[in-house]
Amino acid sequence: MPNIKSAKKRVLVNETKNAQNKAAKSALKTVLKKFDTAVAEGNRSEAGSVYTQAVKSVDKAAARGLIHANKAAHKKSQLTIKLNAMED
Repeated sequence: MPNIKSAKKRVLVNETKNAQNKAAKSALKTVLKKFDTAVAEGNRSEAGSVYTQAVKSVDKAAARGLIHANKAAHKKSQLTIKLNAMED
């Protein structure tokens, strides 16, 4: 356990930020799973609406530094390919 006041604060801040990052990553995974289930069910209209949410959340995660920018671009490309591969 740290003895210096600034080190104690840093431990508390790191715990808070860790919890926030974990929650944000979990929310991102939830949106991506929701998109995958919509695609698996073949529901084109639902998949289209969830697609926009998924792309937005991927962009936000990349902007916040939760995922790398290249990973975000790769993920968006995968989502687009899945959406376009669905039969109308």
